[in-house]
Amino acid sequence: MNGKVKFGVYIPDDLAHEIDEYLEESRLRSKSRLIQEALRLFLAEHAWQAKGRVAGIIGVVYNHHAPMIDTRLTDVQHEYIDVIVSTLHVHLTREYCMLAIVVRGDTRRIKELIARIINLNGVLNVRQILLAADEKHHKRGDSHEHIH
Repeated sequence: MNGKVKFGVYIPDDLAHEIDEYLEESRLRSKSRLIQEALRLFLAEHAWQAKGRVAGIIGVVYNHHAPMIDTRLTDVQHEYIDVIVSTLHVHLTREYCMLAIVVRGDTRRIKELIARIINLNGVLNVRQILLAADEKHHKRGDSHEHIH
């Protein structure tokens, strides 16, 4: 059957209505295409937690006035230079700053980095947006143009 499997899915009426509205406004061709894209994204977002390679951003909000926090954050980043691609420092207020740390590499190393950052005194919030970055999680079933 051309490398495809057909199965049924039950969803609530309100979600079905939202899907229909989205399809009218988007360039996606069908509900099947929408579900395929959603499943690929879901699997990529969750696959990083197992093992393999990931890429993404770690957002860190911290109190700039906490003792030695800037130095400690820099020291941790230097220990993980093998997975850190780039960083962006944002001044939120006179007291609070945010780091956006772009990472790519081994899941284990990136989990270690996140744990190290979370445990620093002065760090308020850490939020990661990581996606599986190996071939297994990004193969497409056909060669259609990807829509952004």
